[in-house]
Amino acid sequence: MAVEKKQSPLQKIVQGEFGFVLEDVPHLVDYIPDLPSYPNPLQDNPAYSVVRQYFVHDDDTVPQKVVVHKDSPRGNHFRRAGPRQKVCFEPDEVHACIVTCGGLCPGLNTVIREIVCSLYKMYGVCKVLGIEGGYRGFYSRNTITLTPKVVNDIHKRGGTIIGTSRGGHDTAKIVDSIQDRGINQVYIIGGDGTQKGAAVIYEEVRRRGLKVVVSGIPKTIDNDIPVIDKSFGFDTAVEEAQRAINAAHVEAESMENGVGVVKLMGRYSGFIAMHATLASRDVDCCLIPESSFYLEGKGGLFEFMERTLKENGHMVIVIAEGAGQELLTEDRRDEKDASGNKLLKDVGLWISHKIKEYFVVRCKWTINLKYIDPTYMVRAIPSNASDNVYCTLLAQSAVHGAMAGYTGFTTGLVNGRHTYIPFNRITERQNKVVTTDRMWARLLSSTDQPSFMSPKDVSEAKKEEILQTRLLDGGNCTDKTS
Repeated sequence: MAVEKKQSPLQKIVQGEFGFVLEDVPHLVDYIPDLPSYPNPLQDNPAYSVVRQYFVHDDDTVPQKVVVHKDSPRGNHFRRAGPRQKVCFEPDEVHACIVTCGGLCPGLNTVIREIVCSLYKMYGVCKVLGIEGGYRGFYSRNTITLTPKVVNDIHKRGGTIIGTSRGGHDTAKIVDSIQDRGINQVYIIGGDGTQKGAAVIYEEVRRRGLKVVVSGIPKTIDNDIPVIDKSFGFDTAVEEAQRAINAAHVEAESMENGVGVVKLMGRYSGFIAMHATLASRDVDCCLIPESSFYLEGKGGLFEFMERTLKENGHMVIVIAEGAGQELLTEDRRDEKDASGNKLLKDVGLWISHKIKEYFVVRCKWTINLKYIDPTYMVRAIPSNASDNVYCTLLAQSAVHGAMAGYTGFTTGLVNGRHTYIPFNRITERQNKVVTTDRMWARLLSSTDQPSFMSPKDVSEAKKEEILQTRLLDGGNCTDKTS
């Protein structure tokens, strides 16, 4: 027998037999108990007439952890995404809005397009607004009327047609604007900071007792959002990063002692750098924020570079923007952008200067170094085919959930299945590369670079990983990333 435990508006835990835990998402009926429901119009949609099972069963859940032992508890689950038999909105009643916040990312326009088309073509909704310029657009900017015709070919362009910005979150003003405009479905596309803002908006909407759904679509090119398999735009970013790595390799290979340095995105997480390195096979050293490194001395970067240049005559270094920040002497710890992110020093320029200083000035070597920073090129391109499909499914899942009355959730892929995830799980921490995991070992094997870790560092990292795994097995919300 399942037992529901409610800790807060953002937490809705249902416990069942054999260690089953459902981390459920809120629903409008949680605070509007007499809310009417209606048959889902999808049952009369010709496109769905061939579907064997129209609707997702209310008891369908997706496990967070799929690798278990025979005596393991069933563990944590999330509600499966998809259309429900009953909806809480009639088509003529819906007045939806879409807002994009934070930095650019491939796929933003695709998500916008598919939310609009899903509302119009699946559910017969005819009122969808685009909020211009991020959160502050709710109270200080104009809106754009979005129709299938308006958004028809925007997926072929990078950026976002409704604009974006960092910061500008004023909960009272935003909810006042939602209420004044008669909006009852809010689709918020953004990273962890944006989703934190969405959670606060949901709480205020609930406090006021409004029939307004708040749905999030996670967006981060760095792939640093936890729980979900990956974020949209990541595959495109890795693919585009290959172009910069290939260029660096051509430049390095064509010159005596050629060194190509490529700086990729990754403020706190090195997923783009790691995956681009593994895909390329032309990279000799990959440096990421999760793995500290040092320049001089035994086992240091310069010693490895000397050996590689003597053996191969050239090398390519990929470095994530957040790597090695502790080595830069300039102190900017208190400087942050409008989203609250720490402002980083340009580690690519810094390491390029240090390499030249060491080899040219001190070692009297001839070094031909080329530095490439493709950051804004990667952010601004349209999404590739894989991400386009992913964006489509994310957008449709968000629309199905909103129409069914679920709120205070983010939609995301968990173990290959689309799910509804409570905001608090998305915002509780950042997803990071685990340097004691097999994926990082694969990279070290591919590049032959040193790990830059002492035996003590390895031991401490493994202890931390064991602790995280035990907490997860015990039902704690902290999960292990593999």
